[in-house]
Amino acid sequence: MKARLGMSPIAWWNDDLVELSEDVSLEECLRQSRSAGFTGMEMGRRFPRDPEIMLPILREADVTLCGGWFSGTLVDEEMAVNKDRIQPMIDLFKAVNAPCIVYGEVGRSIQGDRSKPLATKPKLSDDEMKAYARRLTEFGEWCAGQGMPLSYHHHMAAVVETEPELDTFMRHSGSGIPLLLDAGHLAFAGGDVLRAIDKHHARINHVHVKDVRMDVIRSLDRSRQSFLDAVALGAFTVPGDGSLDFGAIVKRLADYGYDGWFVVEAEQDPGRSPPLKMAQIGHKELMRVLTEAGYTVETQGFRLA
Repeated sequence: MKARLGMSPIAWWNDDLVELSEDVSLEECLRQSRSAGFTGMEMGRRFPRDPEIMLPILREADVTLCGGWFSGTLVDEEMAVNKDRIQPMIDLFKAVNAPCIVYGEVGRSIQGDRSKPLATKPKLSDDEMKAYARRLTEFGEWCAGQGMPLSYHHHMAAVVETEPELDTFMRHSGSGIPLLLDAGHLAFAGGDVLRAIDKHHARINHVHVKDVRMDVIRSLDRSRQSFLDAVALGAFTVPGDGSLDFGAIVKRLADYGYDGWFVVEAEQDPGRSPPLKMAQIGHKELMRVLTEAGYTVETQGFRLA
């Protein structure tokens, strides 16, 4: 089995809490992550949206674009609205040979609102969840038909946050909407990561290896503190620096034959957690657990085929 290692630029620049950002260029961000051993980077706000500009930057850095977030609103808005908004991203991702677009639901979400406590997260009724799951399946099938698969990101403070919500979403959706497994978000929500892999492995096409600091999470007052408060307090970190057993998580994925990207996505304060140092810690830990699980880690970076 082969594994590819990527990072998210959220370690360098946070899109929701701009104050948690280093004043570094895209080129420097890519240089640091590549020097730590990562061959991929997900898209962030400082990436150009023109493939003619992006491709030379990726080629020079020897890095592949390994994904990127799309703020979906299918819980509330029409399919056509979301198709119109995602089409330029599909065109871009196809041009640079990215593996998938990460679908994150922001409709009704409080993930980006620091004034909304975690306890006020949106909840869908059974009928709403069924209808939502069907819409996502249809949308995922349409995107795949355009040549770019999606990967559905369950997320803290969104309509699919907890393990039961994820189970219900997966039960009522179809194979047309693959799953992004995010270990950190599921653990933060009180879920069992290994159990989720057992139940949903057939649909997993992308993995975020986000670690958590459970002492920070346990200390939160969810009736008063928000998701962004948790981020600022250091709830997330890289593998090897947190509470999760990534040896067990990676082994379970290997048992089911997962073959693809493992992406470190750990939003932190770069002043307290220097991104290059954290990238090096995460890469070292992932190399250890991936090798133990029988993976061969690919070292080629930039590629168009």
